Amino acid sequence: MHMAFLLLSIIYLSFISLGLPDSLLGSAWPVMFSQLNVPVSYMGIISMLIALGTVISSFFSDKIAGKLGTPIVTLTSVFLTAVSMFMFSVSNSFSMLCFFAIPYGLGAGSIDAALNNYVAIHYKRFHMSWLHCMWGVGASLAPYIMGLSISKGKNWTGGYTCVSLIQFTLTALILISLPVWKINRAKNNQNEENETRNKKSHTIKEIFSTSGAKPSFLTFFFYCTCEQTTGLWAATYLALSKGIDEKTAVFFGTLFYSGIMIGRAVNGFLTFKLSDRQLIISGMSLMLLGTICMCLPFGKTISLWGLIIIGLGCAPIYPSIMHSTPETFGTDKSQAIIGIQTAFAYFGTSVMPALFGLIANHISISLLPVYIFISLAASYLLIKRVWNVTGKGSN
Repeated sequence: MHMAFLLLSIIYLSFISLGLPDSLLGSAWPVMFSQLNVPVSYMGIISMLIALGTVISSFFSDKIAGKLGTPIVTLTSVFLTAVSMFMFSVSNSFSMLCFFAIPYGLGAGSIDAALNNYVAIHYKRFHMSWLHCMWGVGASLAPYIMGLSISKGKNWTGGYTCVSLIQFTLTALILISLPVWKINRAKNNQNEENETRNKKSHTIKEIFSTSGAKPSFLTFFFYCTCEQTTGLWAATYLALSKGIDEKTAVFFGTLFYSGIMIGRAVNGFLTFKLSDRQLIISGMSLMLLGTICMCLPFGKTISLWGLIIIGLGCAPIYPSIMHSTPETFGTDKSQAIIGIQTAFAYFGTSVMPALFGLIANHISISLLPVYIFISLAASYLLIKRVWNVTGKGSN
């Protein structure tokens, strides 16, 4: 029991480490771009390079995990992220940042896909929700670390140094815990060597031809479009379209992410009563309600609360779909499926908010609720397609 608790603690810490780098660049960039003497828009280049590495490693996570196993993938990925964070801290040029953005993304994608599959197979649904809540803790903690570093005179490099030290510490903990990962393998009477051989036999073409796989991938693409576009553009929408003062708009934009984090904490308890399908439908229904509230002409307050409702609605969707993947497609294919799901998720978060930026610039930012609604409707129709084709996902 003691060793099992240790392993679970390491996995929870790993999810916090996943969230730390995700929000670090955005919080540091207002200081970074002027010191590096580059245009403010260049953050998009670094962000896209990180996303590229993440998509590549997620896409091939099945082959990587099949050869190395989840414990080694987790160890290597956290170490790679730690090294990349440290190299960011000593970089003095934009080109260096671009170079180290690739391993930065490669580490994040591998651990994300591998850990999600491991938890989906070996742990109950409430753990998946709470683990994704821990990602929110990491994403919320990073801007605080960066802000503290800058305010104390250690500059943005100090923030990256601090996060890299946290990642190196976690690397050491994972290294020490490697023998403990065998617990779940023995507990579930699984022959990992046979599983690995089975996984190696699945080509990318076979995975894409799996019944229900393609709509599953597109579900993640469109859902993450909703989440990321809302997170990036909501504050600007509230300020420009609704006439809300900038300080209040930014504050409620932050509450959107807090709503996701708190919602996932609550969602962990709801898993004891509700199925994955019920949680997904409930979450999408809340997102629809929040989207309607954002565009109703009934004053500013209801628009602000609409943003929080969307955040609460987002909370159960990603972890619930992820957790149901082994049941829906089988544990022999789940690593490959989850890897490609993760790749499509990152692709959606990278491309679609930028597309809305073009819409906002050339047409109107007031179209944000319409953009969210279309993406939400697409994700709902696609997940319904998965359930209808596979006949699973109801439990």
